[in-house]
Amino acid sequence: MNKEKAVVVISGWLDSTVLLYKIIDEWYEPYAISFNYWQKHSKELECAKKTCEYLWVNHKIIDVSFLKNLLDSSLLNDDEEIPEWDYKEENMKSTVVPSRNLIFSSIAIGYGQSIGAKIVALGVHWGDHTIYPDCREEFIDKLNEVAKISDWHYIELYCPFVNISKTDVVKIWKDLNVDFSLTWSCYKWGEKPCGKCGTCTERLEAFRDNWMEDVLDYN
Repeated sequence: MNKEKAVVVISGWLDSTVLLYKIIDEWYEPYAISFNYWQKHSKELECAKKTCEYLWVNHKIIDVSFLKNLLDSSLLNDDEEIPEWDYKEENMKSTVVPSRNLIFSSIAIGYGQSIGAKIVALGVHWGDHTIYPDCREEFIDKLNEVAKISDWHYIELYCPFVNISKTDVVKIWKDLNVDFSLTWSCYKWGEKPCGKCGTCTERLEAFRDNWMEDVLDYN
């Protein structure tokens, strides 16, 4: 029996990596897609590539580096520092890349329609809701409506983590045996994650909440 195709947007971070394993476990044929937008944390792309090679998954890295010259965010602006500590703090909003999920999802939807995919899978989770408007369930629902009518090929978004926390996403690892050593969850560039930015803090909390130790070595 032929498998249904699924486009999986994989950043190289923990959530989208777990999602890729989940898509494989659910018996889809995955087509992974990542985006190079000259983000400071571009090491995530190395992780996405390694994960896809490890899982023998078709993977494309799309160059959208022109966005650096159009969109304002501390993740792109070389003169702006990445905020640290609590993921929910007001200053974390500086890490918003305007309409990033709208742009990336639209490309992924078009890719999925072109290859005849059934779904486009996104790893957005509940912890993103406070800071990132385009990670909220309301946004996903509206985008899903548009995706279904945007082409003669019917396709829909699949976001299984949209109402669960990163702690819950880490729990899923236990069933899927995800290799977390090939993931990245830091907004800063370096050989090791900083352990101080909001995403590092959230990741470490998720492992602690599961009584687990992160396999990554932090600065």
